[in-house]
Amino acid sequence: MQSDSCHEHPAEIFRRVIAVTPSPGGRTQFHGRQQRVHRFVHDDTMTHPGEFMNNTRFVARAALTIVAVSTLGACATKGFVRRGLDEQRVALTQERGERVAGDSASRAELGVLRTDLAALKSDLGTLRTEFGTRITAMEGMVSFAMPVHFDFDAANVRQQDEAALAKFAQVAQSHYKGATITVEGFADPAGSAAYNKRLSQNRADAVREYLVSKGIDGSIVRSIGYGKTRLVRPGAEGDAPGAELNRRVVFVIESPVETTVAALSMR
Repeated sequence: MQSDSCHEHPAEIFRRVIAVTPSPGGRTQFHGRQQRVHRFVHDDTMTHPGEFMNNTRFVARAALTIVAVSTLGACATKGFVRRGLDEQRVALTQERGERVAGDSASRAELGVLRTDLAALKSDLGTLRTEFGTRITAMEGMVSFAMPVHFDFDAANVRQQDEAALAKFAQVAQSHYKGATITVEGFADPAGSAAYNKRLSQNRADAVREYLVSKGIDGSIVRSIGYGKTRLVRPGAEGDAPGAELNRRVVFVIESPVETTVAALSMR
């Protein structure tokens, strides 16, 4: 429990010390409180009664000054502790508020992530079910084998394939914004390797131009022709069954695959 003296002004404490007066019999009066002062000087050294009174007064004031200083020091220490506790309470309250705000922000971000995953799942599902797209997640990239094909010895985008390309453009802009997209073109085995290399490059370029016309930044879309390699139906060319499957394009998006895999795994 805090002493009453801690509520006194320092000047008042010292005023009371100075007010100490010696009384007969070696006792001093301190505002009604009796303090015994021991005689530290032997009687043989006392040659005059005044010396005893002066020594007694000196000892009493010295002792009471020490008590006053100690009291003031204790009060200062208690005040410091109180200020420290108040500052700690303020810091804890602020930290609690920041933690609550952080938790709310995390919940909001989690809600947004779930919404984005659900939207990606829906769009990927549309590419799969409505357009027959084969989606494969590989290390650092996602492959979209689109059902976009070409007539024999032609490189123009067919009208019946525009809907699939438009959907792919929408998915890329919504969920893979800023990611590099590579359009890979292929040809059937009819003709020379050099000719088919040029033909497949022209097909990839035509599809790239179509994607750019749908709003995708041209600086992130690349095109490359692979000729008559990686055939879906080996040996099928011209009007042979399955030859059209060799005349195709594949999209590769360079992006971390975790989001795509999570979306494809959602139920």
